[in-house]
Amino acid sequence: MPKRCLLYYITDRTAFAPDEATRRRCLLEKISEAARVGVDYIQLREKDLATRSVESLAREAVALLGQLRVQHPQLTTKLLINSRTDVALAAGADGVHLRSDDISPIDLLKIWEHTAVSRQQAPIIGVSCHSAMEVGQAEADRATFAVLAPVFEKKNASSSRPVGLSELRKACKAKIPVLALGGVTLENAQSCLEAGAAGIAAIRLFQENEIAGVVARLRPFL
Repeated sequence: MPKRCLLYYITDRTAFAPDEATRRRCLLEKISEAARVGVDYIQLREKDLATRSVESLAREAVALLGQLRVQHPQLTTKLLINSRTDVALAAGADGVHLRSDDISPIDLLKIWEHTAVSRQQAPIIGVSCHSAMEVGQAEADRATFAVLAPVFEKKNASSSRPVGLSELRKACKAKIPVLALGGVTLENAQSCLEAGAAGIAAIRLFQENEIAGVVARLRPFL
């Protein structure tokens, strides 16, 4: 039975418009679009915002996804907050995405268990990794999934060297899902999946295209 390609939309509202009100509106529309067509995870990654603004945006996104789930019970998209466990808990998000230099998933689980209200289940934890070794550590630390990046050279980003498909292939020997990120396009996504990736994570791939078309292209690959 073919596996289902996991899809992970990472947000960047600054790409939408110069003014903040339009950025937020466009971002929430994109989150709705992603959820409606079955994207598995959305990471709210608005690192330039102050804590109060991130929490406000997270609450709006959580409310939006909640509405969509009521209208369409089959929708299963989960919202993760970049790095901020406190914001994820306060807003009622589904989990947290940790940087490679962040606290460990084990520590996050302890914080979540200690502070979560009864309605909140155990968090989904994604971890950014830059090598197969880091993916192995994420697995040992009880992460839900890992994101290996950058797999390919990213446009307008010369500072980070791509790890390549060979490192992705090694990383995918882990028992947790590994998603490919960094320079991934509709043209090279299949090579990531053939290397063993459980799915694709991206910003521009989702924000610059109609997401339904992206999903239709990527899901048949596995």
